[in-house]
Amino acid sequence: MPLASNSSAQPAPGAAEIAALVEPTRVHRRAYTDRAIFDLEMERIFGRAWIFVAHASQIPQPNDLVRTRLGLHDVLATRDPEGLVHVVLNRCTHRGTTLCSVERANAASLVCPYHAWTFGLDGTLRSVPHRKSMPASFDMADPRLSLFRAPRVADYRGFIFASLAGDGPALEDFLGDMTDVLDNFIDRAPNGEVTQEGGAFRLEYRGNWKLHHENANDTMHPGFVHESSVNAAREDGRDYAEPVYDEHQAHVQMLSNGFSVREWQSLGLQGLANGHSYMDGFYTKGILSPDRDDPISRGYRDALEAARGREAAAGILAMDRFNNLVWPNLNINAQYQQIRVVQPVAPDRTIVRAMCFRLGGAPEGMFHRAVRFLTNLSSPASMIFADDAEIFEKVQAGLSDGRREWLDQSRGIDEAVGNGRIASAGTSELPIRGQYRAWLDHMTAAP
Repeated sequence: MPLASNSSAQPAPGAAEIAALVEPTRVHRRAYTDRAIFDLEMERIFGRAWIFVAHASQIPQPNDLVRTRLGLHDVLATRDPEGLVHVVLNRCTHRGTTLCSVERANAASLVCPYHAWTFGLDGTLRSVPHRKSMPASFDMADPRLSLFRAPRVADYRGFIFASLAGDGPALEDFLGDMTDVLDNFIDRAPNGEVTQEGGAFRLEYRGNWKLHHENANDTMHPGFVHESSVNAAREDGRDYAEPVYDEHQAHVQMLSNGFSVREWQSLGLQGLANGHSYMDGFYTKGILSPDRDDPISRGYRDALEAARGREAAAGILAMDRFNNLVWPNLNINAQYQQIRVVQPVAPDRTIVRAMCFRLGGAPEGMFHRAVRFLTNLSSPASMIFADDAEIFEKVQAGLSDGRREWLDQSRGIDEAVGNGRIASAGTSELPIRGQYRAWLDHMTAAP
């Protein structure tokens, strides 16, 4: 039984109309403001592509569940008594009531708080109260009475994705070369296990969901958007502020946004198939640099070398990439044990969930650094995210007044063409163009 559409009363745009919104050097504002376009994105992108929904460590035991989102749908990722993972709609099939209101739980069944209809963690209806009052035609085995279950759920090394499409590319084919960063994330744990811990931040901005991913690998904005925090980090005239309270981690993050255009240009950008992309790491000094040398880092390297061998450990730690974007909804920073998940709500409303992970077998200080990184970059108190969110909202407001029809995306277009793995200089808008190639592929596909 397919999920009911959340679409508006507007007719769905045709393929030609959609294709006309994207040109090689620009994108029409309707891609960000039009409700009919947004509804079609939810149907053809978030309703078909592989969407990250949870990490296996959030549901490690039988009967565990975590509340998450799949497109516009409130869903539960569950692990049944046999250990199988399901993604089911968090909505009773009787009167539509929300079944689970907590973020995480361990429960043998899902009991509706309205009339106590009870469902298994795989979504099947198990019981209803006062069964004899139901009509003779009432059939507990009727699949329409079970919770909607995502037809495809797949796990890549603990990262759980779901698709509302019954068929399509396998998860590994969809991920393509982005499996490299997922492998690297897990391989950084000396014992080969990572667990999501330390809570999560839920952030919201009044802007389109695509703005977040477009911004993530846009290296031209930091020196302007984050100018106030960069200046605050520089104002005492020294490399690092005093007193030391977090190993200068916040200071390094803010200072690094103040790179010159030449420094940003020296970084590499990679645009991959299916809209994925990443950029080279840019934390080159202090506690966040790849070659940091301090007691915690030395203890961590020793543990990784003991588990993997010196050569393998060196290869794992050599991957220095930032904002690995698994389009359309996942952002990974493996070396800082972070992910961010983009959840569309409306054309002009987006939720971003940010969380960090513990590396199994690593010194406790590594996890503390990850929590600090998460707080500095992605918390409601973050100067960095606050700047970005304000810009997203200003972009949305500017597009919504209808005066500006097109957004330019031409920077660096002479440097790279094609639709596979493409390298470009750090100031190119290559990642945005790659995202829109994938966007067009999905949006113009046959229903």
